[in-house]
Amino acid sequence: MKIEPIIKGVVARSAHPAGCEQAIKNQIALVSHSKAIVQGPKRVLILGGSSGFGLASRIALTFGGAKADTIAVSYERGPSEKGVGSAGWYNNIYFKQQADAVGSKAINIIGDAFSDDVRQQVINTIQQEFDGKVDLIVYSLATGVRPKPNSDEMWHSAIKPIGETLKGASVSFEDDSWHESELPSATEQEIIDTQKVMGGEDWESWVDFLINHNAVAPHCQTIAFSYIGPKCTHAIYHQGTLGRAKVDLHQTSHALNLKLAAFDGGAYACVCKALVTKASVFIPTFAPYVLALYQSMKEQGLHETCIEQMQRLFNSKLYPSPIVDGERLIRMDDWELKPSVQQQVEQILPILNEANFKQLGDYQGFKAEFMQLNGFDIEGVDYDQEYTLEELKSLTP
Repeated sequence: MKIEPIIKGVVARSAHPAGCEQAIKNQIALVSHSKAIVQGPKRVLILGGSSGFGLASRIALTFGGAKADTIAVSYERGPSEKGVGSAGWYNNIYFKQQADAVGSKAINIIGDAFSDDVRQQVINTIQQEFDGKVDLIVYSLATGVRPKPNSDEMWHSAIKPIGETLKGASVSFEDDSWHESELPSATEQEIIDTQKVMGGEDWESWVDFLINHNAVAPHCQTIAFSYIGPKCTHAIYHQGTLGRAKVDLHQTSHALNLKLAAFDGGAYACVCKALVTKASVFIPTFAPYVLALYQSMKEQGLHETCIEQMQRLFNSKLYPSPIVDGERLIRMDDWELKPSVQQQVEQILPILNEANFKQLGDYQGFKAEFMQLNGFDIEGVDYDQEYTLEELKSLTP
C-alpha cells in the first residue's frame, strides 16, 4: 500500500513512516549546527516525548550539545488493520535509531502516563538504566482528558471563554476552509475540569512520586510548558479556561521549586510562543492569530518551530543557569511579543476573512507545519514507496 495523508478537520488519520524519519533527521541536523547546550542534563525523563515540545526537547538534549540519555513516556498507536499508526509511534522508533547510532540511551515507554503501571515502569527503568536518578523532568503531556484517581470516570477539558460568548474563526485542513463560530462561556464545572486536565496537579504528582522513590538527582530541574500570548488572544487563552489552568501550572511551579530546593534544583513553567502542535490546532480562534503571527515573524526573521524553541530554551534560558522574569517564568515567547511583531499582527488580524486568509496570513506555512508533524510534505521523501502492514508491524519502539 501507498500511504496517503488522511485529514479530518484538524486531525491527521494517517502518518508516513519515512516522512517521520526524515523529520527527525532534519531536526537533529538543525540542533547539531546550533549554539550548543552547555552544562546540560545527562539523564532526562520526558513525559509526553513523542511529538511537539516533548519530542523537540528530546532531540535538542540528545543532539544539541548535552548528549543526554532519555526516557520518554507516550501513549501512541501502532500499525494495525485499522490504520498505519500514529506519527508519535514512528517518531519514537526513528529517534531511538538515531540515538542508538551515537551511543545515547533512548528508552521508549508506551502507555498511559496517568496509570500506576507506567509510573512503576518509569521507576524501574530509572533504577536499571540511570543509576536510580534523573537530572531533568520535562512535563509535556498534551491531552484533553485525565482519569480520576481510583475511578473509571474522566475529567474532560473544555477550552472556552469565561463570562462571555466569544466569536472567532477556525480553519479546516481537510478542505482548506475558514469557519466562523461562537464559543459559549464555560460553566463552573468546565473551569474546574479543565484545570484538572491542563493545570499542574499531575505534574506535581509525578515529581512527588519521583522524590518519594529517591529518583531525583542533585541539582535536578523540572519544566512544564505554558502559554500567555498578547492581549488579542487573552479572551480564549489568558482569561479563559485554558488561562485558569495555566495559572494553576505556574503556581505549581512555585510549589515544586520549594520541594526541589532540597536537592539544590528548581522547577519552572516555560512560556512558549504560539506554534502548530497536535494539541494547539484544536484551540478555537487559534488559527487566525497564528496565520498573522507566522506572516509577521517570518518577514522579520524571527520565526521558530518547536525544535528551534527548545534548542534556544536549553542553550540560553535553562542552562547553564535559569533566566526568569519577575514571576519566575522562563519566557520563550519574547520574540513573539516584540512590539514590531505584534504591531504587524494587529494590522493583519482584523482584516483576515474567508476570502483572503490564504493571501494575507501564512496559511501555506501553517498547513505545511501541520502536515510535517505527520510525516507529509517533507522534502527528500519518496511518497510513492509501497508498504505492507507486516513491514510496518515489524518496526517497534
